[in-house]
Amino acid sequence: MLRILIVMAVIAGCSSQTDVEVGQVPSPSQTTSAEDNATPTDLVLAIDQLLVDLYTTEWDFESVDDVVAVGDVRAGWLLADLMRFYQTGPAYEELIFGFSELTGAPQDGSQVGFVWATNHLLAADVPAYEGYIEHKEAVFTPVEDRWEQFFTADVSMDWRLVTWGGVLADERPLDDNGPCNCIPALDHPPTTDAAGGSWYEEDRIVFGLVVGDEALALPKHQMEFHEMVNTTLDGREIGIPYCTLCGSAQAYYLDDVAGTDRLVLRTSGLLQRSNKLMYDLTTGSAINTFTGEALTGPLAEAGVKLEQISVVASTWGQWKTAHPDTRILARDGGVGRVYANDPLRGRDDDGPIFPVGPVDPRLPVQEKVIGVITADGTPVAFPVAPALAALATGPIEYEGLTVRLADSLRVYDEDGDEVISHESFWFGWSQFHPDTVIWDDFGS
Repeated sequence: MLRILIVMAVIAGCSSQTDVEVGQVPSPSQTTSAEDNATPTDLVLAIDQLLVDLYTTEWDFESVDDVVAVGDVRAGWLLADLMRFYQTGPAYEELIFGFSELTGAPQDGSQVGFVWATNHLLAADVPAYEGYIEHKEAVFTPVEDRWEQFFTADVSMDWRLVTWGGVLADERPLDDNGPCNCIPALDHPPTTDAAGGSWYEEDRIVFGLVVGDEALALPKHQMEFHEMVNTTLDGREIGIPYCTLCGSAQAYYLDDVAGTDRLVLRTSGLLQRSNKLMYDLTTGSAINTFTGEALTGPLAEAGVKLEQISVVASTWGQWKTAHPDTRILARDGGVGRVYANDPLRGRDDDGPIFPVGPVDPRLPVQEKVIGVITADGTPVAFPVAPALAALATGPIEYEGLTVRLADSLRVYDEDGDEVISHESFWFGWSQFHPDTVIWDDFGS
């Protein structure tokens, strides 16, 4: 009943638009803004009816045919969204067939339907139709009502890029480390000194960061379970998200943000091009995990972009040698848990499992890179394996930057000051920094 009520509310709120030419995938130059292309009345009405039919028990598939018959390829976005929630059965088959008929994309059985469909639309840079956000809200919010705040307080979200990651939002209050039907963040978890971390093998990976005089190591397998830590280092409140899908652990200051005393980072359950979308529990604002830019809510209205802290991926042995006074997360995470050594079990070995769209071909999709932004705003990526090999003969000098090996790879500017960096898969870095340059002296 809740689903039907939401859908009916959307129908009541959708207004008629002027007809436009349809049936062709617009070129990228024509798709810079969804508002540049009015939505034909027939498309709005057809999608309204499709949603009503989907949420009743007597769906006869004709409503998908009616959407396809309008011939507007932009409707493919809503069909792709529906494939995320209908992955088996007659409804799924009809959505797959309808999408292929609408867009001309040949069906690809090697990919899950919504991944195939979304990647196709991203590759063609198809714009959203006017009214798409309201339709998407009607599909998504019955699954998790906490997402409604992102739709209603949208400032700069590109909803075409957003899909469901398969989990619900973490809505527990700060310092409630109890169980949830979500990916559970850890708030102010207990830590031990390096000697107390003897349980962790020295060749295993930690994500390390230094704030002031304090260093902290977070074992990778624990972060693969929690994906988010809110803690305090050297008197500063810090948020540390880890996106397992794009191989990126990052850190942000949370206590010096205009308009709020401190933020509380949580996993939303949504993704942007295979990067987890986090949100602030205090203000309800969605935040781009990769860039720290607020996209919805009061933080977005204030133009907030969180300040980053370098995070390195190092072995535990390297890290504690470089930082003998380091702390390390308690073996049980402070929640009495026994953590599996490999909780992902090779999930990402064959590439991204969620939509990412076209990937910059200059490097393999999941090659690990260290990414930095220079003082003049230029993104630079250093492929990790070649950089480590090159550092055997001395520091790397590139575009006014110097890369050295300490606890791991670190990057410095011409004044010798560290440039904020973190590791990620190439597809993650390049899709959020499409103008990035690559250090490639190793190829000469």
